[in-house]
Amino acid sequence: MSEPNANPPPKPPIIPPVITAPPPLGELPAERKPIDGLFAAIEAILREPRRVMFQLTQPGASRVILSLLVSAIGCAMVYGVVVGTFSGGVQLWAAPLKIAAGLLLSAAICLPSLYIFACLSGSRARLADVCGLVAGLLALATLLLLGFAPVAWVFSESTESAAGMGTIHLGFWFIASYFGLRFLHVGFKQLDARASGGLKAWVVVFMLVTLQMTTALRPIVGTEPTLLPTEKKFFLSHWFNCMVGTPKAKTKTIPYVRVPSRFSS
Repeated sequence: MSEPNANPPPKPPIIPPVITAPPPLGELPAERKPIDGLFAAIEAILREPRRVMFQLTQPGASRVILSLLVSAIGCAMVYGVVVGTFSGGVQLWAAPLKIAAGLLLSAAICLPSLYIFACLSGSRARLADVCGLVAGLLALATLLLLGFAPVAWVFSESTESAAGMGTIHLGFWFIASYFGLRFLHVGFKQLDARASGGLKAWVVVFMLVTLQMTTALRPIVGTEPTLLPTEKKFFLSHWFNCMVGTPKAKTKTIPYVRVPSRFSS
């Protein structure tokens, strides 16, 4: 018979299960962290738009809305200075004011219809929520315009065509509007909007109003004798005249008649 092993193999150590500690009571998910200050609102609208949408539905959303509006006005003013460098002079301060005022007026004019469409779509959005989403739209769009400002400045300094510069600025605005309106669309989805037909109709109305503002507040690119227009025009008609050139008024010519002089021989 074999003798029992005097030195049995050691038993493997018992490893206690890893217990992850719960997060501290004061720590919130990333999307629910509050937004404090202007720069925090700018960073959130670029990096974490859902965080902005959540904060717009919470108490104290007025501070976030104000930060977004201040950001939109500031970015529009800076981009307006770049627009004004094309002509210089009065346009260096007139173009920034017109661009910022035109965006705010367009948003204010279209805000009631957006709230009505939101109610018709079945959304639970309040008027304050709609104001916040529009402020986010303007902030995101103008931030993108600010990013395009160096490119616009290069063209302003290297071309003399007002129609060409206007086309470039409009192209930048269409791109910026796309991302701003996408933010608005996602925000309405989070507010349980069940139908999107009204929102699509509002997008068309908003774009038409902003484009008409470019004519109602002209000149923005280039110069004219007056600071504001004295003639009513539809924006498509104004753009067409800028492209082909406004025809000059015909003047009557007086035939040359030689008047005899007593000193003539």
